[in-house]
Amino acid sequence: MKINDTYAVNIEKLSNQGYGIAKIDGIVAFIENSCPGDVLNIKVTKINKNYVFGEILEIIKPSAARIEPFCPMQKVCGACQIQFIDYEQQLNFKKEIVEDAMHNIAGMSLSIKKTIPSPQIKNYRHKIQYPVSQTKNSKRIIAGYYKPASHEIVNIKYCPIQPEICDKIIEFIRENAKNCKISGYREKNHSGILRHVVIRYSEKNHNCLVTLVVNSKNAAENIKDFCRVLFDKFDEISGVCINLNFNKTNVIMGNDTICVCGKDYIEEELCQKTFHIGSDTFFQVNPKSAENIFNYIQEFIKSNYDSPIVLDAYAGISAIGICISDCAGKVVSIEENKKSVEMAIETAKLNNISNIEVHDGDAGEYFKNEKRKFDVVILDPPRKGCTLESLNYAKKLCKGHIIYVSCNPATLARDLKILKEMNCEVESVQPFDMFCHTYHIENVAIIKVL
Repeated sequence: MKINDTYAVNIEKLSNQGYGIAKIDGIVAFIENSCPGDVLNIKVTKINKNYVFGEILEIIKPSAARIEPFCPMQKVCGACQIQFIDYEQQLNFKKEIVEDAMHNIAGMSLSIKKTIPSPQIKNYRHKIQYPVSQTKNSKRIIAGYYKPASHEIVNIKYCPIQPEICDKIIEFIRENAKNCKISGYREKNHSGILRHVVIRYSEKNHNCLVTLVVNSKNAAENIKDFCRVLFDKFDEISGVCINLNFNKTNVIMGNDTICVCGKDYIEEELCQKTFHIGSDTFFQVNPKSAENIFNYIQEFIKSNYDSPIVLDAYAGISAIGICISDCAGKVVSIEENKKSVEMAIETAKLNNISNIEVHDGDAGEYFKNEKRKFDVVILDPPRKGCTLESLNYAKKLCKGHIIYVSCNPATLARDLKILKEMNCEVESVQPFDMFCHTYHIENVAIIKVL
């Protein structure tokens, strides 16, 4: 087999990265923009030791699940990898991805529940993070998502998975930033001013918090002036901030954020609770799907416990803990991001919640020093999952159930295998579609501590 060799293949399933999987003489081939059931002519584009990558030359016979994507930029924009697949089939394929992870990584033949759909499949993304640059010759500012596996920006004028007002704000920034002598960032030589535009949107109030991430150690007056122009232009903007990020890094936001106009937060409502969300505090990008998850957790707790003591680890702004506080005797929340901790305390006060105890610190370190036992331990770690030490302490501190919320089936399966080896019983895994039209899957696993 050589680069540019062509083959006719049948796509069997989706990988956990959204590639179609085929077999060529027993070798696994990953094909972008392909769908289980497709019969394709493909060209080999990259060869690794145990697998290859290919691109579609011709669709000989399309899968019954293949549809025309509703966004014309789907193939060139890296945001919606599987938008060309019928939504009901997306849910089925995501369930299969979770089943494969449980079988191949965790070694469990667990029956996975049907993926719970997102209440919205368009305009659902309420956090937008557009990288910004500018063209070499015309100096035209561009903003959008990166092409797959690249740092080349696709200049997005319209994105149907986010609220329409976000497109209007981004377009205004593109067209008018130069009037305030603001240039786009050039990654190659770490020059230019505007690196990212970050927008948080509120479904409750239909307004936005806009943050300009700048390649600077201070907020220059021309940038502040542009913030004021932006604030005055749109009634839907409740606040404009500047975030300072002078580091040569792929991390989007720096540590310092300055509110120039209006409020430095938006309000959102989940589970009949009001949340204040800042530009750099973690909150789920799809609030309606997040509410499904929080209600699911709350119903499980209500059905199995009477006023339990709950530990909410990796808590962010304690969204889960606050949403389940009505059915808990006490919620103990632990989070290492100080701004998120401050927001959690403020949100608890805002909602008159008195049974939540918020701690600032690393979850692993907190586990070491905690002497109490908890009826329920909620784990909601980042994509990399939990450390072995954290899993050990979570089991040690729990006398009932561990509820593990994960956005990565692979690390979830790895950690469930470890918990099973610690004499825990994995009772169920429920997938939720938090990120429609992408390969990402949110899961809630219920684990009984024996």
